[in-house]
Amino acid sequence: MTRKQKRGLMIGSGVAVLGVAAIMVLFALKDSIVFFHTPSDIAEKGVPAGQRIRLGGLVANGSVVRGQGTTVSFKVTDTLKELPVTFTGVLPDLFREGQGVVAEGVLDGNGTFAADSVLAKHDENYMPAEVKKSLEERGVKLGTSAHPEDAAKTSAQP
Repeated sequence: MTRKQKRGLMIGSGVAVLGVAAIMVLFALKDSIVFFHTPSDIAEKGVPAGQRIRLGGLVANGSVVRGQGTTVSFKVTDTLKELPVTFTGVLPDLFREGQGVVAEGVLDGNGTFAADSVLAKHDENYMPAEVKKSLEERGVKLGTSAHPEDAAKTSAQP
């Protein structure tokens, strides 16, 4: 075997090992790669209590209840299912009923999501593609303000 062939074999072997390692990492993290889970996803997958996840959806109308100090409870919905959430801390300024939210935390044994951080949608004219697709699959009709590209199309028509 020539020196050039040995070098090619070493490079090929290295690429193969890295490829197998990448596949193994992606397979091991397949559930963690998801940006967030909706309440329906959590019910379907049977997420075990104590597992750290992100919960995403809309804050259900009429569900925000302020407790002692900075404790707040509310429900997150994807229009099919609702999941109660408790949070102690300062909520983002943009947090309100009917708005998109992503909460990070764990599901307790009672079926309540204990959030340790809450992220609110940052702009009324923007919605991440994942959230848009997830809500549309569930039959939620979104206005043109949620899709700037749709708003541009409709405003261009006479």
